[in-house]
Amino acid sequence: MFDVCSYLWLIPALPLLGCIATAALGPRWLRGQSHWPCILGAVGACVLSVLTLIAVPQGAVNADGAPVPYLCSYYEWFRAGDVDVSFALRADGLTAVMLVTVTFIGSLIVIYSVGYMHGDPGYPRYFAVVSLFLFSMTGLVLANNFIVLYAFWEGVGLCSYLLIGYWFSRPSAAAAARKAFLVTRLGDIGLFLGILVLWTETNSLDFDVVLGQAHTLSAEILTIACLLLFAGAVGKSAQFPLHVWLPDAMEGPSPVSALIHAATMVTAGVYLVARCMPLFGQAPDAQLVVAVIGGFTALLAALIALTQTDLKRVLAYSTISQLGYMFLALGSGVEHHRLAALAATAAIFHLVTHAFFKALLFLGAGSVMHAMGDVIDMRRFGGLRKLLPVTHWTFLCGAAALAGFPVIFSGFWSKDEILAVTWEASRGGPHAVIYFVLLVTALGTAGLTAFYTFRAYFMTFWGEQRLPEEAGHHPHDAAPVMGVPLMILAAGAVLAGIVLGPTGLFGGFLEHYWSRSELPTRLQAAEAGGHALNVPLMLISAAVALGGIGLAYVLYVRTPALVGTAARMLGGLYGWSRNKFYLDELFEALFVRPFAGLARLCKTLDQYLVDGLVDLIGQVPAFVGYVMRPFQNGLVQFYALLMALGVAGFLLATMLR
Repeated sequence: MFDVCSYLWLIPALPLLGCIATAALGPRWLRGQSHWPCILGAVGACVLSVLTLIAVPQGAVNADGAPVPYLCSYYEWFRAGDVDVSFALRADGLTAVMLVTVTFIGSLIVIYSVGYMHGDPGYPRYFAVVSLFLFSMTGLVLANNFIVLYAFWEGVGLCSYLLIGYWFSRPSAAAAARKAFLVTRLGDIGLFLGILVLWTETNSLDFDVVLGQAHTLSAEILTIACLLLFAGAVGKSAQFPLHVWLPDAMEGPSPVSALIHAATMVTAGVYLVARCMPLFGQAPDAQLVVAVIGGFTALLAALIALTQTDLKRVLAYSTISQLGYMFLALGSGVEHHRLAALAATAAIFHLVTHAFFKALLFLGAGSVMHAMGDVIDMRRFGGLRKLLPVTHWTFLCGAAALAGFPVIFSGFWSKDEILAVTWEASRGGPHAVIYFVLLVTALGTAGLTAFYTFRAYFMTFWGEQRLPEEAGHHPHDAAPVMGVPLMILAAGAVLAGIVLGPTGLFGGFLEHYWSRSELPTRLQAAEAGGHALNVPLMLISAAVALGGIGLAYVLYVRTPALVGTAARMLGGLYGWSRNKFYLDELFEALFVRPFAGLARLCKTLDQYLVDGLVDLIGQVPAFVGYVMRPFQNGLVQFYALLMALGVAGFLLATMLR
């Protein structure tokens, strides 16, 4: 077995080399083969990530039996006073799981992109930026201190801007890219301030030092720092109120949507909070905020998804909702219930399963869009299950996993883990009632999720066959280069919950990591390596999911005429959901227009007042010169006369005095 530190740096380096090679050679030499450096970099990083996942549990343990992470410092980046910031990477349980998820899903998306982006004029540029995206995300996950994490965090934001606005000639795509970049910057300000607070209190930026001193920080400082860190997560992971950028990000290519939603950008916020669980585990007030924001966002996004007609936007709001589930779990590991390890494990477990089925759903939507001539409005097509059999069956697997179809599919297992930790948090303590309300909210959201997911499935693949004019006469199913990744992801959507679940390969491994390696002793889980399943809650969850699926079947397959009747009965509520609760318009009125007006006022003041004063001061020397110009006429006799008059005046003044 190789030393982990000898190859750990290659995991981000290989995608970076792929980016450089594609950017340098793609436009002139590689052209239609520009995908190869990206594929080789992504697959190579995936292989090394799997080796890391194998190596981490086999590494050294300390005297308490806790696994010791691999800490690899390669060079000193900079020194500021007593703080030495090194380019240092770490490999531990959380890192290994995240790395495999990012690189494996990313590799499949890159391969799918070969077929989807074929013939696009910006083909080399696309793969260059995707490679840069994978470099940034793997670097973020591997970082061993907050400054390196923040640098890669901003790199992820830059790449999302470039990919969302990939078709920059379209005004809608350019606007969506700007919106994503600016909205997430608001959260990044909070993250940076949180890092400064922790640096001030601990005099360090290394994870081990900062997290190890969590118990020494005052409750007020700890709460402030956690809320600021969470602000960064809210922006990156599109939680209320900074969720508004993610639906518009659908303007990018479908593989980009899959990459952002499943493997890279939006998972960064969940990873950040999970990494900082030793801090959040001792800040109950901050955890309550995390849980409330997560639960509210999950419900809000699910309600909006109910009425959307753009297939990709339905999936986008689904992502926002599922991320809310993950934050609900992270916020349920309250100190008085010793649930921090189980809560973090549940969140990361759902992150992994979500990566499989959400990537599958977005790539399936891309396959539909590819066959329908870029039409994605579900009202314009239908009955595609026989025309697109591979897309149909794989999409069905992803839909069942997202809906939480009982026992078989992965989403059922990971979602129920979140419900279980929320139930535990509601069993006592000062905020038990709030957590119980959040549990009921999560169960209701599960039913809504099953309904809108199968609403999209039935509208797309059932009913009589309808094709838009843009589809042409003979639309085809996904080519093998697109179909094979769909099949692999479908297998993951079915099996990941059982294979990787709390009783599977790494559930106990992750719980052991948090409970004995990261969290203080007083926050350890009752027993590392698993916990009993909450069977009654699982039965309720299964009934809710099946009820949502059944309702979608009745409305969109058996009696479609009821849809219009239901919409009329709901009246204003339907309109609110259809118009996304007017949140974009509200933010436009409260923030965008006032700040735009302030900007115009500042521009006017700068143009006429500040510039006017500067121009006035600049005119003073010109005026003085204009006044003095007659006296500087170049005639010697005139100068002599002035000298004589001056001497005479001086003598006269002397005599008069």
